[in-house]
Order: sequence, then C-alpha cells, then structure tokens
Amino acid sequence: MKWILRLAAVAALVVTLVVAYAVLVVAPVLPALDALTDYKPKIPLRVYTADNVLIGEFGQERRDFVAIKDTPELMKNALLSIEDARFYTHSGVDFIGLVRALVSDLTGGVKQGASTITMQVARNFFLTQERTLSRKLKEAVLTYRIEKALTKDQILELYMNQIYMGQRSYGFSSAARTYFGKSLPELSIAEAAMLAGVPQNPVRRNPAVNPERAKQRQLLVLKSMLRLGNITQAQFDQASTEPLHINTGPMVPVHAAYVAEMVRQNIVSEYQDAAYTMGLKVYTTIQDAEQQAAFDSVRRNVLAYDQRHGYRGPETVIDLPADPDARDDAIDALLLKHPANDDLLPAVVTEVSAKSLKAELASGDSIQISGQGLGFAAGALQPNAAKAVRLRPGALIRVVQNSKKAWTMSQLPEVDAAYVSLNAESGAYRALVGGFDFRRKNFNHATSAWRQPGSSIKPFIYSAALERGFAPATLINDVQLSATTTESLKWDPRNDDDQYAGPIRMQDALAQSKNVVSVRILRAIGVPYVLEYLPRFGLSADKQPANLTLALGTGSVTPVQLASAYGVFANGGYLVSPWLVQRVTDAKGKVLFESDRPATPPEAARAIDARNAFVTDSMLREVTLSGTGAMASTRLQRQDLAGKTGTTSDAVDGWFSGYANAIVSVAWMGYDEPRSLGTREFGSTLALPIWIDAMRPALAASTPVERVVPDNVVYVDGRWNYSEFDSDAGVKTLGLDDTTAD
Repeated sequence: MKWILRLAAVAALVVTLVVAYAVLVVAPVLPALDALTDYKPKIPLRVYTADNVLIGEFGQERRDFVAIKDTPELMKNALLSIEDARFYTHSGVDFIGLVRALVSDLTGGVKQGASTITMQVARNFFLTQERTLSRKLKEAVLTYRIEKALTKDQILELYMNQIYMGQRSYGFSSAARTYFGKSLPELSIAEAAMLAGVPQNPVRRNPAVNPERAKQRQLLVLKSMLRLGNITQAQFDQASTEPLHINTGPMVPVHAAYVAEMVRQNIVSEYQDAAYTMGLKVYTTIQDAEQQAAFDSVRRNVLAYDQRHGYRGPETVIDLPADPDARDDAIDALLLKHPANDDLLPAVVTEVSAKSLKAELASGDSIQISGQGLGFAAGALQPNAAKAVRLRPGALIRVVQNSKKAWTMSQLPEVDAAYVSLNAESGAYRALVGGFDFRRKNFNHATSAWRQPGSSIKPFIYSAALERGFAPATLINDVQLSATTTESLKWDPRNDDDQYAGPIRMQDALAQSKNVVSVRILRAIGVPYVLEYLPRFGLSADKQPANLTLALGTGSVTPVQLASAYGVFANGGYLVSPWLVQRVTDAKGKVLFESDRPATPPEAARAIDARNAFVTDSMLREVTLSGTGAMASTRLQRQDLAGKTGTTSDAVDGWFSGYANAIVSVAWMGYDEPRSLGTREFGSTLALPIWIDAMRPALAASTPVERVVPDNVVYVDGRWNYSEFDSDAGVKTLGLDDTTAD
C-alpha cells in the first residue's frame, strides 16, 4: 500500500508539473485562434463556361468550402465512425478512446489512433507533425482552447474543409470532385466510406495511387459504420462490393486550356497573387459543347493533315538492354520523359516484323499493331526504310486506340492550328482553341499569331469597292496582268490554279477567289482608300502593305481580329469587340464584376452602311454555295452559310472565315516557323474542315434566319445591288479592253 501511495504521489506530482509547465510555459507562447475563428481557406481561382462547366483551376491547393449545415450526414457519419466516434461527447481529448488504442496496441490488435478531430485541427492549423512531448503538450492546450472557443459543428466544419486528402486536394468536397467527379451530396455510401479512410494517410490510402490500400481502409470504415448503426447490414453488403470508378486523369478537362489561361492572366492582373487563394469564380461566355467540338475538330484535322504528309519516324530511339529488369527500367524511364498528349499515347517498340510491331505502354500493357493500324507508318518497318524513319526495338512512337479498341500508329504533329467563334451581335466568345496542345505549346495562336490572311482579305476590298460604284454584277476581265508597284519591282499576280475566265461577274470572282480580279479592283479604287477603309473592321492599317499585294492578303491579322472583322458582315454592319468574362464572384458568391455588354450592338458601333453589309453578305453566301467554300453547305446541309477561304502564297497559311445565324468563326492552320503546307493544300483543305466540324453543334439547334433587306437595295438577275446603281450609274465593267496584260 505504501508503494502504491508513493507511486500515486509521484504520478500526481508529475501531472502537476506537466500541467504547470503547460499553463506557465507552453500556453503563453501558443498562437491565437484567429486562423480558426476567422477561417479563410485558400480556395483556388476557378474558371467556368457560360453553362457552368469547370474549365480551369489555378492555385497550389484544390479546395472548396462547404458549410457544415450543407455537409451530408452520410459523409459526417463515415468520417466520425473511423476517426472520432465520440466526437460530440468528449471534451477534446478522448480518454476512453486513448485507453482503447493503448489496449489494442498492447494486445496486438488493429493499430488505432488516439487523436480526436479537435486534436487534429490543432495540429493541422498550428503545429508540426514531429513526435515530441513539447508538441504533444502544445496540442493538448490548443485542443482545450479550441473546444472552449468553438462549437463541435464549427470544429468539424474546419476539419472537413482543411484536411489534406491527397492529389493536391484539401477538404472532403474537393476530394469528392478529384476522385469521383461528384459533389458531396452525390456520393454513395461506398464512395463516402472510401473518402473517410483517406485522412489517416493521404499517400498510402489514396484511391488514385493505391487503390488496394484504399479499399482495405474503406472496409474498416464500413464496418465501423455498421457497428455504430449508421448503415444497415444490407447497405454494408452492397457498399463493400460496389465497384468504384476513380478518376486518374486530369481533374480539369483540357479542351479549354487556352481560354482558362486568358482568364487567369486577366484576373491576376486585377487581383495579383491573391487571385490564387481567395476563391474567385469566373464565368465566361464560352459554350461548352461548342468548345469541346472546336477542340476535337482542331486535333482531328491537324492529325489528318499530318498523316496526309507522311510518317517522320520515331521521336527518339534507345538501345534496349538484354537484361529483362534493366530493359523494363529503360522503357519506364523513356516513357516518363515523353508523357501522353491527350489520346496520343507514348509507346516503346519491343518487336518488329515486316508487317507488324509490338510495343509497351506506360501502363505496362503490351500491344500489337498490324494491317490498317500501321497506316502511314507501314513503310517504316521495311529494311530499306531511311534510318531516320525506320522502326526498330527501342523506338518511341505514338499510338491511338480507336472506338473499336484497336491500336493505330500516329505521331505528334509539327503543324499547328487555331479556331475562334464569336457571337456576332454581342462580341462574346463562344469557343476558342489556341493550338493543338496547350501543355506542349501554350502560345495562343487565336489571339496572338499575326499571319498573312491571303484571300480572306478580299471581302473587305470588295466591300470598299461597293462604295466606289462597283456591284456584284460588275463585269471584270480575268486575264493575267503585270503591274508595277515600284520602279524597281515588277509583279505578275496569278490565279492560284493558273486558270483565267476572261470577263466574269464580281460576285463569281469572289466565289472562285480570282486573284487577278481582286488586284484589278484594288488598283481601280486605290490602295490609299482601302487602307483607310480597313480600320472600320478593326483591321490594323499599319499591318497591311501599301501596294497592290494587299489584294492577296500579304499583310497581317490574328484569327480573333479576322473573326471580329467578318462579324461586321454577319451583324449588319457593326464592329463589336470580343469579350470573354461574363461574371466574377468571390468565395461566398458575392458578385464582384458583371459584364454590361449589350446583346445587340449600339448604333455608335456602326462600321459600314447596312446596305454594304447586306450586299457583301450576299456575295459571301455565293462562296459557300458554288465557290471555294461549297463543301461547308454540302456537309452542314444549310443554305444560309457565308464565308471565304484564304490561302497565302505557297500555301504557308490556310484559312476559312465564315458565319451563320449571328455566329462568326475563323479557322487557321500553319507552321509556327512559316513554311509551305504543300502544293496541293488550300484553305478549303486545311481550315474549312476544322470550321465545318466545329460549327456543326453551334448550328444544330437553329434554323436559317432570313436577313431583312435594307432600304434602297434591289435584286436584279440573281444579284443584289444599290438601287442608285441599277441604271447606267456605277461601274459596269473593268478591264474588258485588256487581252493579255494591263
């Protein structure tokens, strides 16, 4: 009894000393609880489409804030059942749970943690993870302080929003999106249980990285929920066997990466670095279905062009070691250096024959490609193939799996492309793709690439000609000519196909993109006049040549600038500036900015007369009905399309600019370092297919709208004209006296 009393006395003394130390030494140096009482979580900047689809997320942490009142009971019960079942009854330190954990450890049972939710909040907000007595004392003091300062619900709210959940995700709401692509209320019992198992070890219990360990932990959670009466036996049986689909790909879709980056730059310029943590939500004008179609179209048609022009060979080649383990290591290392590019997967060739090859993917799967799957690369398997092209073991290739699960050869393209779509009435962006792949090349060709427009410039010259008395019916001589631009320079413009029609109506000349006719028109109305006229469309006069080559588009434009310019013809004569951000809200939903752009352009935005826009539009419609853009009307089965192809000299750039139903869009293809796309390539083969595929969903739900005919416009012999020129007035012919030269 004496020894027991002595031991009790020593224990009491130790406790007294520890408490005294905690009160007198530890407590005074502990931080205030402001981080909890005025909780400001670091929520990333998020970017959405107009129809509320997340397209961008910027910040070091993926995090949402969900109030405890909005957190489903299922998720709370799952978490508390495994982490702190007595949370609502203990005072911060669960002595019963502590004893149970000690007994379990001493008897070899399942290892249990003794930390309560409140203790974990104290540790996560204020302390390190070191295992020292000093840290434990600080944790205990902070725990009691927190329990006095906050309600149990407030503590649980902090925990469920702050805790790290793996994959750069913080809090249960963010983790639900990361792993399952769902909000918390959408989670099943099985999914909630798996999330509840993650905090114990976000690396080892991470379902995306360690699905087996995550499953083991999930079963423990489900058993605890069953024992505590949170779920029934039937629910346990169903949840424990339910197959779960875990997201392992990008958390944010990549189809609008260029749009998201445009927003990021805009918002950061306004809010600086705070933009990444203050929970801003930016809602753009982008239409998700149209954006996805544009992304798919750019990639599909760039790859189609790339394959038309032949296989360039493997990206690199290594010598595979003979030792199996060393061989696997070499393959893994090579694949790590060459990540997947959307659906273009890297693979290392392991075996080749004259008609097939085997390759290994980053997943470790071995695939075989033969027959049609070899496609344009079939010749690279032959012994006489050029060394740079030849496929052999150790070659790094790109492969794609089609809808039938068959593997086919591909390659990363060198060519690039862009697409932009605007609402012609308001100027709002509907879709934008700045290049083939943002991760490989984040230069935005849609907004920043100054390229020669080629024949895409012609409608603006024709529009200028209407103001000088020309008409769609004006007869112009399409014969080869030579013109002197300076005393020392002779220029002999030719039609692309080197075919000449002789006398041809101006409307038909535009439809067939006759170069010589455009030069004749420009020379007749004067280069200075056209240079003064182009800024009406937002085109930069200082980016255009002050000579007759202007007629063939030797100046510079960007795809966005060209789309806005064509919008003038689409909307009846108004120049509207493109805009992207519709609304910005803070983390609590308060609106910080809302666009006040009008749905239709004000009269102050008028750039050209309504008659001019109408008559030019009629000529552009002929381009898509019978001219170089006729494929658009055929494939889209519409008669209300208007637009113009554009091909620069030596086919360095390919364009199609067009519109219908107040949607105006431009597609472009070319190399970053300008070079020919091929002698058989034109705007109609390069850009028009992109435009067609991207515009299809935008027009699918709409029917053609009849344009209102402006006053003082007449329709004669199938062509529109200004009424004052429907007589002997105006320019009736041009150059008909010329036969071979001018």
